Amino acid sequence: MADLLSKFDPLIAEREALLATGVRDPYAIVMDKVLSPTEAMINGRKTILLGTYNYMGMTFDPDVIAAGKQALDEFGSGTTGSRVLNGTYQGHKACEDALKEFYGTEHAIVFSTGYQANLGMISTLAGKGDYIILDADSHASIYDGCWLGDAEIVRFRHNSVEDLDKRLGRLPAEAGKLVVLEGVYSMMGDIAPLQEMVAVSKKHGAMILVDEAHGMGFFGEHGRGVFEEAGVEADVDFVVGTFSKSVGTVGGFCVSNHPKFEVLRLVCRPYVFTASLPPSVVATAATSIRKLMHAGDKRAHLWKNSRRLHQGLRDMGYKLGTETAQSAIIAVILTDMAQAVALWQGLLEAGLYVNTARPPATPAGMFLLRCSLCAEHSDEQVEQILGMFESAGRATGVIP
Repeated sequence: MADLLSKFDPLIAEREALLATGVRDPYAIVMDKVLSPTEAMINGRKTILLGTYNYMGMTFDPDVIAAGKQALDEFGSGTTGSRVLNGTYQGHKACEDALKEFYGTEHAIVFSTGYQANLGMISTLAGKGDYIILDADSHASIYDGCWLGDAEIVRFRHNSVEDLDKRLGRLPAEAGKLVVLEGVYSMMGDIAPLQEMVAVSKKHGAMILVDEAHGMGFFGEHGRGVFEEAGVEADVDFVVGTFSKSVGTVGGFCVSNHPKFEVLRLVCRPYVFTASLPPSVVATAATSIRKLMHAGDKRAHLWKNSRRLHQGLRDMGYKLGTETAQSAIIAVILTDMAQAVALWQGLLEAGLYVNTARPPATPAGMFLLRCSLCAEHSDEQVEQILGMFESAGRATGVIP
């Protein structure tokens, strides 16, 4: 009998060889206790968190926690049903109302995860005979949405307006076309040239979906994302996002002004055939979203943190994913997995948690440590982080 897991033997061998050197498993960290948006107890040690996507630090906001507790008391622990059956509570509608107010749109739909939001929207919008045109570095959930929907997939070079234009130009003029873009790319922390890409997409008659998972909360005047900052709100047809980054809980959504949008509640399989979010989750999300409407000071502090850390790491001699701080994500590029894990462990032992990333999450042959800053990181913590990177980088030979 064939072993269906044997295809993973090379990965198993690679992982076992790495762990045999005495390093810890970077993908098996346990948070023993979370103290705040920026600190946790790991292995009995107080550790600064620099790998959580908790951009706006909403996870411990008193109003957010109070809303969740109240909903838990009043509505119980879960819905045990789909949104189209018994799974729509008052809190789900209130959450969608908060999204509509935040984005200034006519419609909003909430999914159980951000992954499902991309899976559901992309697979439902573009089907057999349609074309999905996407950035080669798109998130796994975007690719999975393409495959589920059975549309023709056309990739263009990462962030290349010219290649997007060329590939759109080769497609049949009468065919349905969906261009999928991301405001912020989660591995390198770089942003898309949305103004130019949206213009090219419209020229070729394509509809546009922008994933703002990593841009919501701190890009644009209202914190709506890179598409707002780029001034293309009126030209983007669908915006997908998540509650698991700046909003500080879990869930996904799509907002739109399309007049036929509500029909998606009847035809979108990842929406129809899964249980809805627990009442406590949508209550925390709605409260957080409404507070993010008035978070200008937090946004400014997050940008200050990002620029300070980026410049400090560059000055030390680290190779980074972007020339300047483009978002709250800073990628530290390493030569191989062994070097990445050695630096990661050195930082953890110093009291700093970051993410390790490797293919297929990163482009082929690229290994990196990914830092994601939080608006609640203090100036002192940022200086501590820089000191840890300096000592661990020297100890591992990553920097001179």
